[in-house]
Amino acid sequence: MEYKGPERRDFMRMDYKAPLAYKVCKEDTINKLLQGYIADISQSGLFCNIKDRVNENDIMWLSFDKSTLNIFEEIERKSLIYQNGIIGKVVRIEPKDDDTYNVGVQFITREEKNSTNIYTRERNNSGEKINNNA
Repeated sequence: MEYKGPERRDFMRMDYKAPLAYKVCKEDTINKLLQGYIADISQSGLFCNIKDRVNENDIMWLSFDKSTLNIFEEIERKSLIYQNGIIGKVVRIEPKDDDTYNVGVQFITREEKNSTNIYTRERNNSGEKINNNA
């Protein structure tokens, strides 16, 4: 069902068709670099099409060509950047007939970093996992 009410976004979206490399930040998928494409983008997030299923609230690492975006300076200033990628949270998923998914991703801001449970995993001398903030 298509929403027909007043615009609720804080930032206007702009069409931006570009390849996307991403990772889903879970222990069993973090080492898989996946591919998709961006359909549109704003200062607070992007809408993309991907082949792999994700879940709402999944954390994603997103990498794309930011050099042509005039809004990227603002995105980079506010968003959490890790290893040259932007960290975002899945907020919307729309399965498509061609077995792909349209996914809305909200960029995580630097202020939100500590409330999103984003951790890097390291092991101590005994081989046990220890969590450190990313």
